[in-house]
Amino acid sequence: MTDKRNHRTFIAMYILKRGIKKNPEKRWALPDRIFFGHGACALLAGTFLRLPPLPGFHAERIIPAEDFAGGHAYVTDGVIVFDYHGYSLRERLLAHHAKGWSKRYPGWSCSIETVDFDLLDTAELNSRKMLGPDQYLHDAIPRAQAFIDKVDHAVASARARALLTASPC
Repeated sequence: MTDKRNHRTFIAMYILKRGIKKNPEKRWALPDRIFFGHGACALLAGTFLRLPPLPGFHAERIIPAEDFAGGHAYVTDGVIVFDYHGYSLRERLLAHHAKGWSKRYPGWSCSIETVDFDLLDTAELNSRKMLGPDQYLHDAIPRAQAFIDKVDHAVASARARALLTASPC
């Protein structure tokens, strides 16, 4: 029997109610995981990289095919990732993301790109249709840092990495 604490389970994708992203107060009031999972993911990734709690990570972006929603930014060492879910295997995150958006939008597809710009620079983010840290109701960087600081990175990353060798029984 496998230890359930070592498994990062993804639940069905959360869908925001219409208008929340356009309402600064309602957007800011979202719980952290939803806030960083629906628009502020780049700021979470950028904040992680500013003072990395673990070495060897870089940022990647999921870029949906034209006319589709579903972009996402996260940090990875190539095997595990950190995003609003916490730590998980990169391949599991990518499969979960694709499955969720494909269910919602038949024909959805994407590409994966290594980030080569500053994820905390408003002009860089705006040029890629993302909000910068100063475009939220309040400064999102301290909120991202507080989210990151709540995690025991050594333990959580080791749990995710252990899934590579976990036995199905």
